[in-house]
Amino acid sequence: MSEKGHLFCFGRGYTAGVLTRLVAAEGWRTGGTSRDVTRRNDTQDDRLEPFDRARPLANAAGSLRDVTHLLISVPPDSSGDLVLALHGPVIAEAPRLQWIGYLSTTGVYGDTGGAKVDETASLNPSNARGRYRVDAEAAWLAFGRTHGVAVQVFRLAGIYGPGRSALDKARTGNARRIDLPGHAFSRIHVDDIAAVLRASMAAPDAGRVYNVCDDQAAPGGDVVSFACDLLGLEPPPFVALADADLSAMARSFYDDSRRISNACMKRELGVKLRYPTYREGLTAILAAEA
Repeated sequence: MSEKGHLFCFGRGYTAGVLTRLVAAEGWRTGGTSRDVTRRNDTQDDRLEPFDRARPLANAAGSLRDVTHLLISVPPDSSGDLVLALHGPVIAEAPRLQWIGYLSTTGVYGDTGGAKVDETASLNPSNARGRYRVDAEAAWLAFGRTHGVAVQVFRLAGIYGPGRSALDKARTGNARRIDLPGHAFSRIHVDDIAAVLRASMAAPDAGRVYNVCDDQAAPGGDVVSFACDLLGLEPPPFVALADADLSAMARSFYDDSRRISNACMKRELGVKLRYPTYREGLTAILAAEA
């Protein structure tokens, strides 16, 4: 058996895929699940397994037998955390498991009126999705205490990166500058998320919770303006939130205004962000495209 680790990702989407490629380049074994294995398996080196509430892993004990690190990015729903509900007992018996990372969201803090919050702040989500996350965080941390495995929670800010940034929205004409004075939120480049997770995997610390964001919360309009400037495009006009023609999901991001502290993440994990603000991140994305 390889001396390298074995990472398994429940829900290998955008973020988990970047982490998978990072550790695979180091010689790790990898595996994971997807709701759409046909599409995902066309682009991954290893094979993904189908998984959702109607399709538990066909052979969970076999899939997890040699796993050393487990990443959970499947969102919970009104019935709770899907992975725990379907495979908690099998995970508890995984003999080599050293680390479980649970990907949550800074949405658990709710609206702070733009005030800065760290991991000690009270959890006051403003929608059902946030409440599901609070419950799932607690369930996974309790699981770790009960079974003696290092569970860590990562509260992610707004994720962007190649193919998923203000640059793409500006090109397609879908960028919006919302006229909402004083509103700001934090974000994080997907490569920096992977670096944070990799640092945690190297030194598991049971029960720790980390905010994962860059150094500068900013209004969404500022990010759109910068992206348009990089592309040589005229930025869209400011519009009122009610007139922005946003989906319910997109609109919900404007319900809360908060600035997230990443001091604990940087201090305890020793991570130096490659993209400390959206300016460095968007500039690098555009340069890589060229």
